[in-house]
Amino acid sequence: MKLIGTTTSPYVRKVRVVLNEKKIDYAFLLEDLSAPDSTLSEFNPLGKVPCLIMEDGKTLYDSSVIVDYLDTVTPVGRLLPQGGRARADVKCWEALADGIMDAAILVRLEETRRPEKERSAPWIQHQMSKVHAGLKAMSRQLEDRSYCYDNTYSLADIAAGCALGWLSFRFEQIDWRSEYDNLARLFDRLNERPSFQQTTPSE
Repeated sequence: MKLIGTTTSPYVRKVRVVLNEKKIDYAFLLEDLSAPDSTLSEFNPLGKVPCLIMEDGKTLYDSSVIVDYLDTVTPVGRLLPQGGRARADVKCWEALADGIMDAAILVRLEETRRPEKERSAPWIQHQMSKVHAGLKAMSRQLEDRSYCYDNTYSLADIAAGCALGWLSFRFEQIDWRSEYDNLARLFDRLNERPSFQQTTPSE
């Protein structure tokens, strides 16, 4: 398998953590999304990462789709319940974490890619309200447990950890650790795992 991505994307990190936890061998192909000679669209018509190239040459894209597939490749380190409400609950945690990242990334793009005079403060504030609402919801759902769902390490923790890690990487002004100490404890616990240590975001 080959994974096309960047070292800064939280969605790519989520896939890399799953690959490491599942002990699946893969080649990591770094992609410069802004390069004029990028060939990413040959593998993903949407031009987005992550993109997984499988052994038969077919591709999967969207991190949620990819991690669902990877969990079926080997029984090692199951990260998703087989089905029913349990699976839906874990996927809902993933959706919440991804939603936080979606909103935060839109803010970053607005603040770094758009000329200052064209930026919309109300729009930025609207997206940031989603980030803060998502963090509050994660903290409320986590309560005092060691892991997000059923007190067992799962994709829910990976998604939450990647979201929190990206906020720490790109939004130091959001002091979520002080406001939500249960999320801080979860994040510190996750960062003890080699899969998280080996995928820390970097420029």
